[in-house]
Amino acid sequence: MQNEITITRPDDFHLHLRDGEIMKFILAHTAKVFARAIVMPNLKPPVVSLKNVLEYKERIIKNIPPNCDFEPLMTIYLTENHTPDDIEEFAKSGIVKALKLYPNSATTNSQHGISDFDKIIPVLETMAKFKIPLLIHGESVESNIDVFDREKRFIDNILNKKLMKIDNLKIVLEHITTKEAVNFVLENDIAATITPQHLLMNRNAIFDGGINPHNYCLPVLKREIHRKALLEAIKNPCKKFFLGTDSAPHPKNAKESSCGCAGIYSAFAALQLYAEAFEEAGALDNFENFCSKNGADYYGLPHNKKTVTLIRENWTAPSEFKVNSDVSIIPIRAQKEIKWRIK
Repeated sequence: MQNEITITRPDDFHLHLRDGEIMKFILAHTAKVFARAIVMPNLKPPVVSLKNVLEYKERIIKNIPPNCDFEPLMTIYLTENHTPDDIEEFAKSGIVKALKLYPNSATTNSQHGISDFDKIIPVLETMAKFKIPLLIHGESVESNIDVFDREKRFIDNILNKKLMKIDNLKIVLEHITTKEAVNFVLENDIAATITPQHLLMNRNAIFDGGINPHNYCLPVLKREIHRKALLEAIKNPCKKFFLGTDSAPHPKNAKESSCGCAGIYSAFAALQLYAEAFEEAGALDNFENFCSKNGADYYGLPHNKKTVTLIRENWTAPSEFKVNSDVSIIPIRAQKEIKWRIK
């Protein structure tokens, strides 16, 4: 049994930092472990312009904890109003690392997302020209589609039939959740991120102890057969799969409301939870590649110089985190055991 793991310092290629006071709280967890993070743009209002992204990055940098070496990698929220000229501006800025595609109303703050995929084809062709990655929340959200089938339907109807037709477009299918998504990534020239929650939990967790809103996220947790497929994916030595937590906090009162928000907060223990998943999969020999190398290589970034060490030591996740007197966040595994600790 392996009791200590040392890897190149990892990056998080899908992170929600939010804004304001809660952002400072998240950064305190993330920047201790991760060197860089792809920052999601679905704020209110969304990050849609170069001005927006420059201002957001400035706010992030101001809130990085002292003595923490952390770099936010910025993204733009793709809308149907963007033009090829906008894409050229983003590419030449040097600050925009990717554009994020949200289907309209698929998840938190996605009301400005895409309804007509044909309308954005010229923009995507320009992205391919400038080698800007397209990050996709891959779900079809029509009312007649079962929520557990949304990812598969998006892959079949949008990704395969429309987006894959664009030559040389760099695509990351984010937070994949199904065996169909795993197979599609393996069979095509695209990459994917995988979250700790989808590796460690199936959809039964949503009903753990009654309806558990803190295990509700989008894409929603799936059947055990799909979780097992993700565990097989992280064993694969190919470089297509990499770490993206999709850590997405919401205040406790918003999660425990009559219309609970989708999102799981994992940033406080993300790497430790991934270690559990890799151990379950028998894939600790691939842990460093997934966490620290594959994503950096995809984005053309150098590997980080420092290292992080985990040790096998049980500890109990907090019941909640207090952001301030009015806001608390219930994390993944609240009051439950985590098997690895950062040394």
